[in-house]
Amino acid sequence: MLNQIPKHFYYFLGIVLAVNLIQAIFTELIFDEAYYWYYSQNMAWGYFDHPPMVALLIKTSSLLFNGELGVRFVSCILSAANLAVLWLLIDNPKKNEYITEFFVLVFSMTLLNAYGFLTLPDTPLLFFTSCFLLTYKKFIEEQSWLKALLLGVFMAALMYSKYHAVLVILFVLLSNLNLVRNKYAWFSVIVALVCYAPHFYWLYDQDFVSIKYHLYERPNGAYRFEKYTLGFFVNLVAIFGLTFPFIYYSLYRTKPKDLFIKALLYLTYGVLLFFFISSFNRRVQTQWIIIICIPLAVLVYNYMLKDNKTLKWIYRLGIINIVLILYLRLGLVHQPLLFNVFYETHGNKDWVKKIRDEVGDMPVVFENSYRNAPMYAFYSGNHNIFSLNNVHYRKNQYSIDDSEEKVRGKDVLYVSRFIKDGTFHYTKTDGGEYHGKYIKNFKSYRKLECIIDQEELPVTADQEINLKIYNPYEFNIPLKELKFAVAYLDSYKKPIAILPSPVKVNQNIERLLAKDTTSFKIRLPSFNQNAANFRIVISENNLYFGLQGKSTPMN
Repeated sequence: MLNQIPKHFYYFLGIVLAVNLIQAIFTELIFDEAYYWYYSQNMAWGYFDHPPMVALLIKTSSLLFNGELGVRFVSCILSAANLAVLWLLIDNPKKNEYITEFFVLVFSMTLLNAYGFLTLPDTPLLFFTSCFLLTYKKFIEEQSWLKALLLGVFMAALMYSKYHAVLVILFVLLSNLNLVRNKYAWFSVIVALVCYAPHFYWLYDQDFVSIKYHLYERPNGAYRFEKYTLGFFVNLVAIFGLTFPFIYYSLYRTKPKDLFIKALLYLTYGVLLFFFISSFNRRVQTQWIIIICIPLAVLVYNYMLKDNKTLKWIYRLGIINIVLILYLRLGLVHQPLLFNVFYETHGNKDWVKKIRDEVGDMPVVFENSYRNAPMYAFYSGNHNIFSLNNVHYRKNQYSIDDSEEKVRGKDVLYVSRFIKDGTFHYTKTDGGEYHGKYIKNFKSYRKLECIIDQEELPVTADQEINLKIYNPYEFNIPLKELKFAVAYLDSYKKPIAILPSPVKVNQNIERLLAKDTTSFKIRLPSFNQNAANFRIVISENNLYFGLQGKSTPMN
């Protein structure tokens, strides 16, 4: 199929790839990239927030290059390959006459442009969506076991990229329900499940921590139309920039003339409808809807080739989009070009150097910052880093891996926004001030689990309940190092009060035994305000209370 692509196309593709590689080299990492780089330092079949594909991309890049390119190289290659696959998805006989217009269309899509060099879970998601759709296109033209096998592999690759990929598979299936009775389609499903089995096992082994987080524990707040639903529509404009009226007009004018176009329409409208409904419950992030760029690139380009007015306007506005995007991309490297607006790619090396100059190779513990911790590790080369999460934050990869053991029992610099009397402080480029203090023989036990029997629920304030504490560590933990409290939460699971409440020991217990569960009683302190939920929390060695207990509903 690749020999069907004109040389003129490869010239444009080479320019895009070169621009992305140069950008990848000279742009500092954003915080999410640093976090996913941290994933790649310990390869696994899954991670707290995402499946492992993004870590694999970074690991592969790091085998070839150092620095930022060692995080982004494979993403640049996949992004270029994605444009080639998109081109193959288009059957229009006039397309070879409008190669320039094709690149203007896709390069003017703001997030599709950004993911040309950034390494995020959406990068492989976009590529494998295109591969899945191309294989599906060939599959419905002529079915075979080989095509069914490839469909299954690409479905698994999609799900290894991001959990949102289930929407791609679901809406393509809904566009062609006859697949339910198709033996080749069922073979594809079996292949996908077999390929995905290692991640299923990882989820099971980790008590489905990722699923629980995305479904129940993601931060949320009270519904606000301007922030949630109106924000969703703003995102629909933002991902296409100035061309958005003609993009959506082309979508509206496209009719399902065959099964493949029908699949593209179902995928686009399905994702838009899904996240529109979601916007009444939570804020929809812009990158969540980026997947529509793939079917729309095909649908809109086809419509452009038969409607000259749309072709001219998308070309003109697309050129303006591209100029603006390239200027903003330069601003990611050189802050003054963004009118001194601070972004994540600015100043990270500076604040890392300040801490590094202060502490050298000493381990550093960042409180409530799974963003700063990996960024510091990447630019300092010091991998003895830990992010300690307290009750006002959320769990993340640092909550389930062995990073806590890297700093246990060592002298550390403890960095936090909450410290007011630290011996060391620094100011980030964004103006955020952080203070640090030195702690000798640092010990935290953030993996302790506070368990409440379900038969005791629901509960009320001033009620005494049975509490079990599981110690997952390989060593005993003295009770004298622990303080207990009840955190009362609002309906969005944000703490509104943290009230101390010592546990009652059923017998003469002085320590939590390793790999064992110990039973206690604890009274929920009286609380005058309305609380929808509570969790039992523990402070170890005078650290701030953690996230050891699950959020539990109250009467």
